[in-house]
Amino acid sequence: MRGLTGEGSARTRGSIQAVSAALAVPTALALLVSGCGAGGTGARDEGPAHADSVAGAAATPSAAPSKSPDTVNAVKLIKDDPKVAPEVKRELKPCVADEYPVDVSYGNLTKGSSDDVVVNVLTCGDAVGVGSYVYREQDGSYENVFKAEEPPVYAEIDRGDLVVTKQVYEKGDPVSSPSGENVITYRWTSGHFTEKYRTHNDYGKVAGDSATPVPAG
Repeated sequence: MRGLTGEGSARTRGSIQAVSAALAVPTALALLVSGCGAGGTGARDEGPAHADSVAGAAATPSAAPSKSPDTVNAVKLIKDDPKVAPEVKRELKPCVADEYPVDVSYGNLTKGSSDDVVVNVLTCGDAVGVGSYVYREQDGSYENVFKAEEPPVYAEIDRGDLVVTKQVYEKGDPVSSPSGENVITYRWTSGHFTEKYRTHNDYGKVAGDSATPVPAG
């Protein structure tokens, strides 16, 4: 269920061509031909930003980014949030020592002055998402502006949109083998998230993954 943050990539290609004069001249003629390729950087805005990856690069004028928040206590956010279902709070316990099964991402989803916080609550054993939430900073505190609590569910930030994946099970599917998934893209519009796109993917059946025959009675 876990989603990995993708980083943008840039490629630069250059070519140097040697040019020689056809006729001899009294003095040497030096010709420098340099080529520079234009590279594009596509950056997804979920997860922490890696500024060191572009250190030394020339700054390009752009819209001012939202302020990154200090690291939040995601567990406290969930436990103190009256909008979170009681069963999710009950299941939110440390898996090992003080390590809680939560994934936290930061990014600009709601066009605010600070980055928003996406929290996914998972199960310890098989990392199944049981709840996904978006928190928006308001006057120094965080407000719950989105929740999805129909497991298995997982939310990510993709280029300023909220993308929620919900796995689909048919009758008889084991927890480890759903039949497919619904991928829903939400966008912040007029003060709330609205659904923009929805796709459904069916998972292929792996060879040999067939139902166990019923023993003869």
